[in-house]
Amino acid sequence: MCTVCGCADGEVRIEGGAHAHRHVHADGTVHEHGHAHDHEHAHSHDGEIAGAHGHAHTHADGTTHVHEHVHHGEHAHGHDHGYRPQKAAHGEHGHSHSHEHHHHGDLDYGSGPARAHVPGMSQARMVQIERDILSKNDGYATKNRAWFDEHGIFALNLVSSPGSGKTTLLVKTIEALQARLAIAVVEGDQQTANDAERIRATGAPALQINTGKGCHLDAHMVGHAMERLQPADGSLFLIENVGNLVCPAAFDLGEQHKVAILSVTEGEDKPLKYPDMFAAADVMLLNKCDLLPYLQFDADFAEANARRVNPKLTVFRVSATTGEGMADWLAWIEAGVAGQRARLADNVAALKARIADLERQLAAK
Repeated sequence: MCTVCGCADGEVRIEGGAHAHRHVHADGTVHEHGHAHDHEHAHSHDGEIAGAHGHAHTHADGTTHVHEHVHHGEHAHGHDHGYRPQKAAHGEHGHSHSHEHHHHGDLDYGSGPARAHVPGMSQARMVQIERDILSKNDGYATKNRAWFDEHGIFALNLVSSPGSGKTTLLVKTIEALQARLAIAVVEGDQQTANDAERIRATGAPALQINTGKGCHLDAHMVGHAMERLQPADGSLFLIENVGNLVCPAAFDLGEQHKVAILSVTEGEDKPLKYPDMFAAADVMLLNKCDLLPYLQFDADFAEANARRVNPKLTVFRVSATTGEGMADWLAWIEAGVAGQRARLADNVAALKARIADLERQLAAK
């Protein structure tokens, strides 16, 4: 559900757009967004999935299916979904499915190659569609990351389930660092600008992206936010993603690090239940640690579960409310900003050296 795959069309709203712009692609998808193109952000939609359209067909029993087709090559396809209509018999459904119904034991719809299940769609087809969508998003993310690197900006993508304390943590982080660092923030939520208003109350610039029915931010949205916020060179750029431990795991936004926040009011097994997110993250913040004396939560066990999924995970135990553990988290951020600034300085120095060399070559002619 995003601007990359098209299923949030007409839903996404970015605060303060200069003007609304609406256009329809050849495949019928509609995009509506504000324009304020202050830097070279790829907005050409050349990466749209070719030949995508909605296709409806009716089975012999009267059931109608509507689904997307993306045609690679010839416009020839069959509708072998593993669905076989049969004449209804008394006490029966009137159709049969090619998969068996298991009446005992657990159901695991994440065990196939696509790690998901959609009725009427093969695993191979789902894998191909996901690759198409993520490839397009990755193109935008690559441009975002290159822009961050060129400007020495340290970008973090904060992800968690709702209620983990992300916004409070951001507010405390900004208040502690804003005297030393320029900071800009992108807030992602389905609706309201409540979190952006909380961030702006600290004095830091913030832009709210409402995703409507969308369940995550994508690199295209973040690219437009960058255009609007124009973060300063050598600054900190914080992205608070939509509260969701599933979909944001798959979408690179161009950030240097994905930071997963797990609160002690959640279960210790959350990293095992949502492994894709903790595998994609570089850092985990175990938040609300001030509540540990009042809860039956084993912090060591939670951290061990996270490391089972991702042994390289950097973990900070913090409390945004009391400040416990925040010093280490803040020091890690400042080291990241310093690293980006050093790379920017090296790039500038290399560019100056190259210019001087070219000038010497011209003078020798």
